[in-house]
Amino acid sequence: MKTYNYSDLSSTDIQKLVQRNVDPANEIRTIVEEVIDNVQQHGDSALYEYARKFDKVELSNLYLDKTDLEELAESVSAEQKAALETAYNNIYKFHRAQVKPEDKVETMPGVTCWRELRPIEKVGLYIPGGTAVLPSTFLMLGIPARIAGCHEIVVCSPPQKNGKVNAFIAYVALLLGIDKIYLVGGSQAIAAMAYGTESITKVDKIFGPGNQFVTKAKTIIQSTTSTAIDMPAGPSEVLVIADETATPAYIAADLLAQAEHGIDSQSVLVCTSAKIAQEALAEVEKQLPTLPRAEIAKLAIDNSYIVVTSNLEQAMDFSNQYAPEHLILATERWKEITGFIINAGSVFLGNLTPESAGDYASGTNHTLPTSSYARAYSGVSVDSFVKKITFQHITREGINNIGPTVQTLAELEGLHAHANAVSIRNKN
Repeated sequence: MKTYNYSDLSSTDIQKLVQRNVDPANEIRTIVEEVIDNVQQHGDSALYEYARKFDKVELSNLYLDKTDLEELAESVSAEQKAALETAYNNIYKFHRAQVKPEDKVETMPGVTCWRELRPIEKVGLYIPGGTAVLPSTFLMLGIPARIAGCHEIVVCSPPQKNGKVNAFIAYVALLLGIDKIYLVGGSQAIAAMAYGTESITKVDKIFGPGNQFVTKAKTIIQSTTSTAIDMPAGPSEVLVIADETATPAYIAADLLAQAEHGIDSQSVLVCTSAKIAQEALAEVEKQLPTLPRAEIAKLAIDNSYIVVTSNLEQAMDFSNQYAPEHLILATERWKEITGFIINAGSVFLGNLTPESAGDYASGTNHTLPTSSYARAYSGVSVDSFVKKITFQHITREGINNIGPTVQTLAELEGLHAHANAVSIRNKN
């Protein structure tokens, strides 16, 4: 990990540092556009073709049904089921609390306005399955979709070499009451859910993280079809802010936990002294060889860096410019600086709050904006799966009160039919 001194960095240097997952030559976009076009034109046959090409598997069917899922789930141990169920319950509890009816507001006598929630009818969930299979992502997306009351939930996940999905994903499907999983991954899954194929229903909104190809597909789909996306959620990242009260072994563990996601993940340490940086690096070198995914983690760590600042305020300034997916405040003084957080997907406070707790079971959602999109996007919640429709009701008293204002505004804009729609009611 290369180390930078914050005081030596210009604003241009910082902007270069915080950039990630760029595609300057549009190489990824070109590949993804070709995939999207092929799926749009050829439907299921294109999906079978990509399964052979990318997943190296010959599929006889594009989906697993409830019987298939039940058979796969039989191999999940009692201990593993209990862990998944605990995570399910915590995530459900946190997200269920997000559903709150809003009050009706009388903006003036006789004029009442309010909002009501309605579920998005058809949603698509993309569950990654590349170098790591993520049943936790299935929980994070499926639970709020169920709470919201979405009428149809389409699930896509890449097939494994045996033409199935991981047993844990199968068990989560049963927990969620989902009886079909489509064996489709990558940008082709996004295209299938956006356009629909012979087997896969076209959805109204697509959810789920993925690699740069999946993220690019989502951004293209959002700008070229009527299908919305949750956010551009690409390769995972963490930024750790640490001071002298942090524990170097914990810092290293958090950096490596993020790095093992994939070679394009990024782990950034922003600390208040070179001493902390050196101690954390020593712990990274100590812990890295013990990991089963050490080779992947090492490549991600090589793509990461350290920034040494003079104080926590400077550290927070850099963090807000980076806008991390995950932000860990590895300091006993975290209460002093949380008010300065402007851009972050999810925040982990203090030395005993690892990011992996939020990844799995604390209750918060781990589908979060990456690549600085935390500047404008929030993580997935029940709100992501609903529409908020406004209502208004006006009484005779209300139309008399609001009528003159509406007429005046309509006339000054030259829209006399708008004015007439009010005045005709005031004549009766």
